[in-house]
Amino acid sequence: MKHLLPQQAAHWLQQHPDTVFVDCRTDIEFLFVGHPLGALNVPWHQPPDWEVNPQFVAEVSALAEHNKDRAVMLICRSGTRSAEAAAALEQAGFQEVINVVHGFEGERDENDHRGRLNGWRFDGLPWEQT
Repeated sequence: MKHLLPQQAAHWLQQHPDTVFVDCRTDIEFLFVGHPLGALNVPWHQPPDWEVNPQFVAEVSALAEHNKDRAVMLICRSGTRSAEAAAALEQAGFQEVINVVHGFEGERDENDHRGRLNGWRFDGLPWEQT
C-alpha cells in the first residue's frame, strides 16, 4: 500500500487518470461535509451498526471493472478508515492501492477541530459539497 499526502495524491490522479478514486466515508459525510472532486462514494462503515460494509470489496471491484491491476486510491476523514479499507483491497488481490494520509478533513488540532492542520480540503484541493 502506498501512502500519499493530499497534494501528492492530487498529483498522482493527474498523472494516472484511470485510477479509481474512492471516498470510503459514510453517505452522509460524503454529501454534507463535501468530497474531493471526482471521488466515488463506497462506504467502509455505515450507520446505524457501524460494521464493515460486507459489499465494500465487491463494489470497488465493480468500479475498477474487475481489474485488480487498476490503481485504487482511497480517502476518508483522516486516513484511518481508508487505510483499513485499503488493506482489505490488498487482501482481495488488488495490486496498486493508495491511501490518502490525513484524509479529507485532516487530523484534530489542540481543540479537537479538524480542517485546521492538514487534509485535502485544508490544502485547497478541488472538492464539492452537495
